[in-house]
Amino acid sequence: MQLRKAARIILVGAPGVGKGTQSERMLKRFPQLASISSGDLLRDNVRRRTPLGIQAESLMKAGALVPDSTILRLITNDDQPSASFILDGFPRTVDQAIQLDKLIPINLVVQFNTPTSVILDRICNRWIHAPSGRVYNTTFNAPKVDGKDDITGEILVQRDDDKPETWMARLKKFEETSQPLLAHYDKLGVLWRVDGNSSDEISPKLFDEFNKRFGKA
Repeated sequence: MQLRKAARIILVGAPGVGKGTQSERMLKRFPQLASISSGDLLRDNVRRRTPLGIQAESLMKAGALVPDSTILRLITNDDQPSASFILDGFPRTVDQAIQLDKLIPINLVVQFNTPTSVILDRICNRWIHAPSGRVYNTTFNAPKVDGKDDITGEILVQRDDDKPETWMARLKKFEETSQPLLAHYDKLGVLWRVDGNSSDEISPKLFDEFNKRFGKA
């Protein structure tokens, strides 16, 4: 499918809502899309010892935050900043969004709405086999033997991020920063909200909306 216009997308949702899953599915379904991760770009520039990477590395070693201006330069210096993409990890605040608007205006912001209780149940029942990265969920993908990896029989662990108290703290921080960000994009007329309790429920709605907005008639 050819696109009618460039799609410049960001995905917004609570920790654990499934943004990564939806991004992967979008990239697979629509090969015209690229993924631009601010974190990956930063690490790649540090590894390649580019001027921006050297500058960012010195800041990080000093314990300072990498400024928004540097992240924006990394994004706009990417190979295809004007093509269709899903931008991951940026912007997170209204100030960052305003700066980004001046360089590469975003034209679709997807807000995922899944009930807190559903996400919390999903997160808190998630266990991993640390050496391999295999993920289990005691609700819908339980290990054959409780608490043990199916293949090695080794003990499964829960990540700190998946503990209820940690997740609730992350949720509070997310809500504080996301509400002004979403309001900003709502005013610009590019915010689209989608409801669903699972990734499989949300994906068809997301694909359909993308086709409506960007698909060639």
